[in-house]
Amino acid sequence: MNRPPYPPASRQDIVDELHGHSVPDPYRWLEDPSAQETKKWLSAQDELFHSLVDGLPGRERIRDRVAELLRAGSVGSPVWRGGRRFFTRRTAEQEHAVLYTVDPDGVERALIDPMEIDPSGLTTLDGWSPDKEGRLLAYLLSQGGDEESLLYVLDVATGERVEGPIERARYTPIAWLPERDGEPAAYYYVRRLPASEVPEGEDQYHRRVYLHRVGADPDADDALVFGDGLDKTNYYGVGVSRDGRWLTISASQGTAPRSDVWIADLSASALEAPALTEVQVGVDAQTSVHVGRDGRAYVFTDRDAPRGRLCTVDPADPAFTSWRDLIPEDPEAVLTDYVVLDGPELERPRLLAGWTRHAISEITVHDLATGERIGEVPTPGLGTIGGLIGRPEGGHEVWFAYTDNVTPVSVRHHDALTGRTSLWASAPGTVDVPEVETRQITYPSKDGTPVRMLVISRPGGAGPRPTVLYGYGGFNISLTPAYSAGVLAWAEAGGVYAIAGLRGGSEEGERWHRDGMRDKKQNVFDDFHAAAETLIADGWTAPDRLAVSGGSNGGLLVGAAITQRPDLYAAAVCSAPLLDMVRYERFGLGQTWNDEYGSADVPEELEWLLAYSPYHRVREGVAYPATLFTVFDGDSRVDPLHARKMCAALQHATASSAPVLLRNEAEVGHAARSVSRSVELSADTLAFLAAHTGLRLDDGAP
Repeated sequence: MNRPPYPPASRQDIVDELHGHSVPDPYRWLEDPSAQETKKWLSAQDELFHSLVDGLPGRERIRDRVAELLRAGSVGSPVWRGGRRFFTRRTAEQEHAVLYTVDPDGVERALIDPMEIDPSGLTTLDGWSPDKEGRLLAYLLSQGGDEESLLYVLDVATGERVEGPIERARYTPIAWLPERDGEPAAYYYVRRLPASEVPEGEDQYHRRVYLHRVGADPDADDALVFGDGLDKTNYYGVGVSRDGRWLTISASQGTAPRSDVWIADLSASALEAPALTEVQVGVDAQTSVHVGRDGRAYVFTDRDAPRGRLCTVDPADPAFTSWRDLIPEDPEAVLTDYVVLDGPELERPRLLAGWTRHAISEITVHDLATGERIGEVPTPGLGTIGGLIGRPEGGHEVWFAYTDNVTPVSVRHHDALTGRTSLWASAPGTVDVPEVETRQITYPSKDGTPVRMLVISRPGGAGPRPTVLYGYGGFNISLTPAYSAGVLAWAEAGGVYAIAGLRGGSEEGERWHRDGMRDKKQNVFDDFHAAAETLIADGWTAPDRLAVSGGSNGGLLVGAAITQRPDLYAAAVCSAPLLDMVRYERFGLGQTWNDEYGSADVPEELEWLLAYSPYHRVREGVAYPATLFTVFDGDSRVDPLHARKMCAALQHATASSAPVLLRNEAEVGHAARSVSRSVELSADTLAFLAAHTGLRLDDGAP
């Protein structure tokens, strides 16, 4: 194969002197997307991409198969308020999930349909929260993937919008207060300060907690409740107990794995100026607090318990010394969720706890008063549960979502009176899921640490096969079994798909996370390389048949993989990646991640970053794998400049004829997108990986 004709990209003689290091940055000009030179380069890259990918063998076939598998649709667990239930559902034909309500009389109605709001498919529903009575609904919309959520409120009975938009509400929680006679409905929420009130370039930061009354002018009338003078990167959480008495506020500096928590008795202070009491401040641990119907505060924490524990405390005296274990830390499983069932019909009120044991979900049942384990709730298989939801007024029922590698998301129902667990709602579409098997393999990393990996393939395959190794390894995010149209289509065609539970995630708790962050980030890459070596040693694949894939922080992982071990991989898909780890804090939400990675402003931390920063590890004359960068113009989290600069660097440096390509997509962002957009992205990436690992998509045989 001849080397592709890469678009010309000038190399600038830019070298930064940082803490005694000379750091070259020859493609800094590609940081500016509005520059004519950048636009010309992007246009040429787009032409090159389509010339090499559009006609790949089997692309249309795998696109159609991914689309078929996505026709399963989706369904969400119900949220109950005041006799109504709210849930999301996407049918086989729909581009986005629709939010529905079922009234007390059983009539189902669509409340928010993104395609009805915007037939182009570019508007997404980012979040929603009904009030405590089920009469009003707050919801968040954004467009073109920018995640700059606009906040609205509608009347559930009529479907009419009663206020909005409120701007600068990205990522806001909504904590509704109960209705009060003669007073407008009200809620606490989080909003950024206007750009005019913050230093230039900091308009994505500076959040505050406000009290808002529905119908009031948010700019003139909202009361500033919390956050003034605190760190500019803080994210805040808010919650109000069902009876409206207790307000909880949490603060986390960026994505740091620690939180400060306060609580206020709203019956003893004004709603606009709650008298906050410290629950936890200045402690290196993550903690959340919820006051239950029984008057106890439930403290969900990893303080002195990296795998998590649940404590109780009197909300009027929430000091750490008063915490008492209800569900203590498990030596192997990670506590992920809980729900209280304390309806009067139950002789023995109980608590259900959700866990992951080596990334596989399970549910246990406990006595609510003592925490004693008294049973378990069966799950359909070795999969993932998503959220334990009960009725806010109490009761004996709980709902939870379930999925695994071959099962579209469904909703299960558990009745504590009868002990029965049953299917409550299945995915609305009918699909022919291919026969695949999933194995969980344990392998040693470079330092001997045991790491687990899910391997998905057709039964009965033998010999080295085209394989995709996927990972993430960061921000305490766990990779657990889930239905994926792309994974199934790849396995059905004869390939192997492996998902590694690397350090940096939460597969084994917070210590597992911290063993893959900051100065220990190399552990994540070592875990990934060891996964690849295990797949090769065990006969699943070979270096010329092995590809790697990952996005966002997982894109950083892929960048590190191909620059540290280019000999180990034949191909790579690097999506929405972080790659210039010296300048990442200057763009997008980068400053909120410096606790995870470190900061180039600190001499010691710059050493960590330079040791693995993919952009700075590209070397001329190295034969790099075939690499496809996928980026999204609307991405306001990870700036596409990372991929642009890395793509130019690899195209210049590689000694291989394997292509280095950039797929640049407009009007989508880092996360949510329409189904048709997802299908086209999967078709391009899977066809690219197949072409460079030897998987034949045209006839389904490797």
